[in-house]
Amino acid sequence: MEKAISGCFFQQMYSSLTSISMERDHMKDLRRYLVLKYIQYLVLSSSNAVSTLLGLLGSLYVTIILQSAKVSSKSTAVLIASLAKADILVSVSVAAEMVAWTFDVAISSPAFASALLQNLLTANAHISALLLSCVALEAYLITFFPTESRHLRTVKNARWTSRIIWLLVAAECILFQMDDLLKAGSTPAPICSPLVFYFSIRAAALLRSLSYFLGILLRIVNVYFYYKIFFSMSNRSTLKTK
Repeated sequence: MEKAISGCFFQQMYSSLTSISMERDHMKDLRRYLVLKYIQYLVLSSSNAVSTLLGLLGSLYVTIILQSAKVSSKSTAVLIASLAKADILVSVSVAAEMVAWTFDVAISSPAFASALLQNLLTANAHISALLLSCVALEAYLITFFPTESRHLRTVKNARWTSRIIWLLVAAECILFQMDDLLKAGSTPAPICSPLVFYFSIRAAALLRSLSYFLGILLRIVNVYFYYKIFFSMSNRSTLKTK
């Protein structure tokens, strides 16, 4: 009886949340979500607890509203959906740390676990920054080259772009994980040959430097795109009022 009552309660609560979501302007919500993500990954030098929590809640809400029939399945929606899924990596990292802290779980390989959790956060930041840049590029193309870029702004291309970004960042984090393990000395001796050790250290150092400069470049490019879009929209509004 109690299970039936609790089941009905949660079903009614879910239905009420869904109905509220259906009545809202989803496009405004998606724009607010993108603004939050731009602040979290391309404005702040590093995410803090507040921005991370807001980002997780925003991604959960966006995942729900993207299931709505009112949201058209366009390339931008595909990129935003992939952006929301990237926060799963943050959820896994936060949940693992909370479980280890709450239950005082003994970790057999603390160096591996610590490096893995840190690399999950790195993967989330890099995937999010690249996807946000793709959204900015698409907005720029829509504003200035709507007809010429139509064959590029397809759902298929957006899905392929998201997959390529995920694969590249996954390969990056695998290399970072190997580098962290070799530095910590937790890799077995037969695997940790001098050549592998040297290659891993050099490649990881080079990749970290490239990631840093790429992050700066992405910030500049995003500012340029939205600067051009903003003044283009302002000029159009001014012409309409005359």
